Amino acid sequence: VVCVGGDGSVSEVAHGLLLRAQIDAGKDTDYVPKPVRAPVPLGVIPAGTTNILAHTLYGIKHAVTATLHIIMGHIQAVDVCTFSTPSKLLRFGFSAMFGFGARTLALAEKHRWMPSNQRKDFAFIKTLADLKPEECELSFLPLQIPQEDAHEKDSNIELLLLYLGSKDQWQKIQGHFLNVSIMAIPCLCSMAPRGLAPNTRLNNGSMALIVVQNTSRTEFIKHLKRYSSVKNQFNFPFVETYTVREVKVQPRLKSGRGAKEDACLNAEGSYPWNIDGDLMKEASEVHVR
Repeated sequence: VVCVGGDGSVSEVAHGLLLRAQIDAGKDTDYVPKPVRAPVPLGVIPAGTTNILAHTLYGIKHAVTATLHIIMGHIQAVDVCTFSTPSKLLRFGFSAMFGFGARTLALAEKHRWMPSNQRKDFAFIKTLADLKPEECELSFLPLQIPQEDAHEKDSNIELLLLYLGSKDQWQKIQGHFLNVSIMAIPCLCSMAPRGLAPNTRLNNGSMALIVVQNTSRTEFIKHLKRYSSVKNQFNFPFVETYTVREVKVQPRLKSGRGAKEDACLNAEGSYPWNIDGDLMKEASEVHVR
């Protein structure tokens, strides 16, 4: 199967292939703790705006290069996440953002009448001007790393925090966060040549959890600017990174005046999520594994 499109289209096709694989394997599609692999390979030819998935796969967002890889039969295993609530599977995906990244997308979707680039720029600036944190609780299961590997460092990357917890030892943090990113792949793009999550790989069986705590707008902008430079975008006291196997995000629903002033919340009090560039709204806890 070959998909010609942007990140949203590729993610939808990948979701369809994986969902079909679960159905063929006789699994309950409302609860998929250990999904089976899709038997059909997925080819990706970039034709979108950011093309993060293609850029991460091939190192460049070039349609001819992608086509040649497909013709030559190059196969690359890629980690995929499941996003689910306590009662159902929401979808399969490669990356997600909760907070600033999701609010920006939600605002952009309300202005679909604008040209794509103008819509995204407008939403980015408007969300930055109305910068506000999300109050939530994060639970995560750290990835077990052999002790001899724990001391190895990438020449360009230094993790701020790396948990080597024992099996099934969940960690919890709660508070006000400007943005929470959960990424199973490095997510390279022109705006972040080193990747939005440079501390993970395509198929190492882990996810990068990047938490940006509440800070001033000025400091947050400095953090965002680092993505386009060679400097470490995580080298700030308000940014924490973790290498994890599972994450649970439990928002604390607002009430009263705060909820009425929040344009991103709908009548049911759900919060926006940005999953591979697609908008999803959910009120309950989201479990990513």
